[in-house]
Amino acid sequence: MGNHPRRRHPVLAALLLVLALALFLRWDNTALQVTTFDPAFPDLPPGFDGCRIVVLSDLHGAVFGEDNQRLFQTVAAQEPELIFLLGDLEDRYRGPTPLYPTAVAEGLCAIAPTYYVTGNHEWAIGSVPELKAELTDCGVTVLDNRYVPLERGGDTLLLAGIDDPNGYADQKTPEALAAEVEAAAPDGFWLLLAHRNDRFAGQYSLLGADLVLSGHGHGGVIRLPFTDGLLSTNRTFFPSYTAGLYEKNGSTLFVTRGLGNSGKTVRVFNRPEVAVVTLHRE
Repeated sequence: MGNHPRRRHPVLAALLLVLALALFLRWDNTALQVTTFDPAFPDLPPGFDGCRIVVLSDLHGAVFGEDNQRLFQTVAAQEPELIFLLGDLEDRYRGPTPLYPTAVAEGLCAIAPTYYVTGNHEWAIGSVPELKAELTDCGVTVLDNRYVPLERGGDTLLLAGIDDPNGYADQKTPEALAAEVEAAAPDGFWLLLAHRNDRFAGQYSLLGADLVLSGHGHGGVIRLPFTDGLLSTNRTFFPSYTAGLYEKNGSTLFVTRGLGNSGKTVRVFNRPEVAVVTLHRE
């Protein structure tokens, strides 16, 4: 009988370890992390030097605080001039949540002008035209294979956005949109919002955009030291272009790690990200 208390110690230690792991995973998936990036470009119009942009993606229906107030407060605290929302607003595995897109759109538009492109999950859920109309009514600029001018400090640049490849089979191609931008401003600086990070190397980097902004990669889901993420969203190992800044073919890519999770996946060492990208002129 004298040995029984000693036997309890390994069990208690295991229970405490499980509890600690559960608390860590909850914190790792719900505690917002603000990260800052400062890309510099020699041909950035001088008026956009110092332009501050909050980049969000891959909410997948996540909620941070009651009615997402913690998310909105965190975004507002960064004092953005623009907000880019890069798709996967909701999750195909959990289905649409009534009024969720409206609440997110209204909360962000109250902070700064907000621009949106679709992700693959919007098309998987369906009713994308209705979603676009809903967001537009809330004040969001939906960039569905088109571009708009942005003005700051007496200068102008073009902001383009493409629908996800999961969209309509006959939709305008990224190459066609890039040709329109080139025709409108042959020597102009332009930005491209495109949900899928994994299309940068083989396609989006070849379009001529000075800066492409993407999500989709979820930071590699699990992030370990000295890796660019452990898993792609297609469940392949050690993907690239999952977080931060990259360059290829004369184009710069910024990828946000995003905010939510798809289906039953969880983030590990990869907190939900509110990314702040400040443009600089070299």
